[in-house]
Amino acid sequence: VSTQSTGSSGINAEYGGLRHLNVGQIAEENNCYDGEDEVLECKVLDEDKVIECMTPIMEKGGNVVDYHGSDFFDEDWFDIIFCLRTDTAVLAARLEERQYSEIKIKNNLESEIFQILLEEARESYEPDIVHELQSDSIADQESNLNRIQCWMKNWLTDNSG
Repeated sequence: VSTQSTGSSGINAEYGGLRHLNVGQIAEENNCYDGEDEVLECKVLDEDKVIECMTPIMEKGGNVVDYHGSDFFDEDWFDIIFCLRTDTAVLAARLEERQYSEIKIKNNLESEIFQILLEEARESYEPDIVHELQSDSIADQESNLNRIQCWMKNWLTDNSG
């Protein structure tokens, strides 16, 4: 779970047989949209259709889900949730570099300032499975990757057989 541009794209879930599920890609491939947000200039996600598309894959287990929100997923889908956070100055620079519109930058910065995605995760899932990771620098991202890979290795060991 992360605000746009907090560093989640550097985390590769293809580790030891786990499947990486990019929700944006699944939505795009299956036309899981319910219109367009003209202010933010983006498609509006049809969460029910996304759940419908993901359920058969999620029921098999062994998935890492990558998305910028978590509150609409089934609670029993996840053993752990990592929420990536970024300092707002760093985030603003990343969003400007990606040439986001002023309103999208403002929206993403407010989301990060008010910890919207972190709070959604904490309210939607057992608090002990939600972990906040800082992602301001390459060193942070490498540390996060190592931490997540260590967790995945332990999960695979605990769930093999």
